[in-house]
Amino acid sequence: MTLYEFNILSLEEKQATVWDRGTFLDNYITKDIRINCYAIDKFFVELVYDAGHNTITEVRSFKYGNSLDKYAPKF
Repeated sequence: MTLYEFNILSLEEKQATVWDRGTFLDNYITKDIRINCYAIDKFFVELVYDAGHNTITEVRSFKYGNSLDKYAPKF
C-alpha cells in the first residue's frame, strides 16, 4: 500500500488498515492526548486519541519529517 492509497481511504478504513497492516512502533503521551505511531510499508501513521473520551480523533500519515521528532529519543 502506498501513502497515497492510504490517504484516500475513509477514517474507518484507515483505522482498519492500521489494525490489520500496521506495526506498532511507539506512543507519545501528554496530559490531554495520546498518540500511537505505526509503520505500514514505507510510511508512518499516527492515531491521535482523546484521553478523556478514549476515542480516536485524528489519523495522520507521513513518510518523514518533524512528525518523527517526538519519537527520536526512544529510537
